[in-house]
Amino acid sequence: MIALLLLSALLWDQAAAWGFKDGVLHNSIWLGKKSFLYQQSRSGKYRLTYAEAKAVCEYEGGHLATYQQLEAARKIGFHVCAAGWMAKGRVGYPIVKAGANCGFGKTGIVDYGIRLNRSERWDAYCYNPNGKECGGVFTDSKHVFRSPGYPNEYENEQICYWHIRVRLGQRIQLHFLEFDLEEDTACLADFLEVYDSYDDVNGFVGR
Repeated sequence: MIALLLLSALLWDQAAAWGFKDGVLHNSIWLGKKSFLYQQSRSGKYRLTYAEAKAVCEYEGGHLATYQQLEAARKIGFHVCAAGWMAKGRVGYPIVKAGANCGFGKTGIVDYGIRLNRSERWDAYCYNPNGKECGGVFTDSKHVFRSPGYPNEYENEQICYWHIRVRLGQRIQLHFLEFDLEEDTACLADFLEVYDSYDDVNGFVGR
């Protein structure tokens, strides 16, 4: 499995320069034309109250995801080891591949239940039924994917996540037909990152 990201959550303390839009760190996956977003305050992890999390999702044109919606995203590969608000004041996070430090050795939605204290601070899981498609999950033996609006330029602050899933032992070959990014020798303005794991740190291949 290789994940391609136009988002970096590699180092939280440096993330302000990588993948933030309007003060919120984004990670997303697509199911049809619907998007599921994990969002974190720019000031750091676990800084959003329930009201703030709702406002973040509404600002993106969606709403806090229900448990069922988050589980649907998890089933196609949405994996984030960070607890976030869901609809009705619920808190949890989706685990596809269990690890020693994430998911308590289990897969599924790690569910903290409905929180009575809505002032607790977590991240947020949003659902947008009318989002502009940018990313997806690919399981076909061959697939061509493009940035939104191609061959025109993609929008400013565009963040996309493509997840390529294959069976154990299979290899993935990436062939770039056309590749054009904003000029930036440090690759901070625009970039493509490749991961070979759900692990944002140990699975990092390169930028």
